[in-house]
Amino acid sequence: MAGVLLVVGTPIGNLGDLSPRVADTLSTVDAIACEDTRRTGWLLANAGLKGTSGRGPALLIANEHTEVARTAEILDRLGAGQRVALVTDAGMPGVSDPGRRIVDAVARAGFDVTVVPGPAAVTTALAVSGFEADRFVFEGFLPRKGRARVERLAALAGETRTIVLYEAPHRLRRTLDDLADALGPDRPAVVARELTKIHEEVVRSTLGGLVRHYAETEPRGEIALVVAGERPGADAVDDAGVVEALAAALAEGLSRRDAVARVAAGTGMARRQVYALALQIPNGSDDDDGLEPDGAGS
Repeated sequence: MAGVLLVVGTPIGNLGDLSPRVADTLSTVDAIACEDTRRTGWLLANAGLKGTSGRGPALLIANEHTEVARTAEILDRLGAGQRVALVTDAGMPGVSDPGRRIVDAVARAGFDVTVVPGPAAVTTALAVSGFEADRFVFEGFLPRKGRARVERLAALAGETRTIVLYEAPHRLRRTLDDLADALGPDRPAVVARELTKIHEEVVRSTLGGLVRHYAETEPRGEIALVVAGERPGADAVDDAGVVEALAAALAEGLSRRDAVARVAAGTGMARRQVYALALQIPNGSDDDDGLEPDGAGS
């Protein structure tokens, strides 16, 4: 019998979201590749899934550090005709979680790959936001620092589709600050935390409002951030003139952030658009961009 890899979505919080098909799959496979054997073992125990042998399937650690090394064993098991499930601690494997490289290797080796769907925080947060969902972009986690972060924020400034991000609680304040600078404080946004869990909370506001809210409220739990897309205005502003004004402000010694604020106020152009133009002007190190260095405020 040919082996098969089953990519299995598991609950993102509420164990009641474990579907009968997922339960049947996890109780009948020969092995489960997982991020953390303790987390997956807890899931199996609490769902009463001991497996057809009464002992349960073998648990193989396949996290961000071991995913590549574990692939060879998974291929060996598939070659022996076994059924192997791939799970993460919560949600769908490969979606801002390990698993993609295993799926790719298994498919390239000629084995069947099938999906047993389950919850995903990205679509759950998108649905609860109430924002446009016919077209959206999922950014996962933003780069933590440096030019990569600056460029990603600039790209998002002109994004017209709804944006979904993940963020750790100790980095949420910094990310909200940076998004408010790049996209504008008036952009509608939602912080959805601890989705499907006992302490689920959805905070609806603007980026500026969320900055103020979390300045007084400690962010906790697992967080998805949903931001409405850009709604382009009708007034056109000469980009060349804006770049000249920015260059003059920077020559005076202003930081990039202060230069953007001055030029936006003086021209009437949206701050996020001025921010994107400012990135075209060399201005020393990334620290001059006004972005907080990695780990600050943690």
